[in-house]
Amino acid sequence: MTATLSFSSADLASQLDQCSPEQLDQLDFGVIGFDADSNVQRYNAFESQAAGLSPQRVIGQPLFTNVAPCLNNFMVAQRFEDAQDEGSQLDDTIDYVLTLRMRPVKVALRLLASPATNHRYVLVQRQAR
Repeated sequence: MTATLSFSSADLASQLDQCSPEQLDQLDFGVIGFDADSNVQRYNAFESQAAGLSPQRVIGQPLFTNVAPCLNNFMVAQRFEDAQDEGSQLDDTIDYVLTLRMRPVKVALRLLASPATNHRYVLVQRQAR
């Protein structure tokens, strides 16, 4: 299944929900899956290595306050809140600069949420240098 998954795959949130942790670790982009309370439940090896944060340090922690406060703004966190409040689907890709714990890094973020999936996702695609 993961061989066909890419950062831009259609219906990606439901496919990610079906992936085992081992399958998520095979992906070539960062995956952060979190629950309705914004606590991280899924965190793949690619993102762990790129961000320098172990899954043990991240899983169960609030994404927007403890793990990645640089995402706690109107561009990212607020979109998830709005989708949850409206019971609507979210699938937006935005250019972003990560700044926490590292020098600024240009990335593309794909924000995924749906009332039909178990998790909401922030996907991180690092730009080629």
